[in-house]
Amino acid sequence: MLVLIFQQCLKILILPIYVLAYFGLWDPICKKTFPLFMTQLSKLYNKKMCKVKEKLFHNMRDYADASGKLHLLEIGVGTGPNFQFYPPNTRVTCLDYNPNFQKFLLNSMAQNTHLQFENFVVASAENMTSFSDNSVDVVVCTTVFCSVKNTQAALKEILRVLRPIEKYWTGGRCRIAVMVAMN
Repeated sequence: MLVLIFQQCLKILILPIYVLAYFGLWDPICKKTFPLFMTQLSKLYNKKMCKVKEKLFHNMRDYADASGKLHLLEIGVGTGPNFQFYPPNTRVTCLDYNPNFQKFLLNSMAQNTHLQFENFVVASAENMTSFSDNSVDVVVCTTVFCSVKNTQAALKEILRVLRPIEKYWTGGRCRIAVMVAMN
């Protein structure tokens, strides 16, 4: 009986969300408020995951092109919490489905002057048509695959945009993606 009462209370509490979703207003509200939430959450998350990210990104410079430049694409960039871990002079292109993150990225870009920011692209990971084949050295995806609608399509796009590298593999060409699935 207590469970049924609890369930009814929850239904009443979330009724406004259903009404807003029905009228098509919930998604715009979420897209506007989610960056505010992520600004605070990503600070806490980076404190907890700092050592893991340092270890994960420490050899990124090894994937630079022949001229020594590293072209990096970050999918689901959010507020830019990974920027501090990228090597100096990395050319960063940011991709996010939510255009409202762009204004929050400006603060993170200002704090990370060791990077060169190229572009902010509003697109999904499954459809990166604005990127040409073999156009980036490294793709970074952290905590984004939980919101990707089609993981296989996103991975296919990542492999398409990555440049082939040869210097680490004697058996032929290989594509490298730095991808993190952190829970």
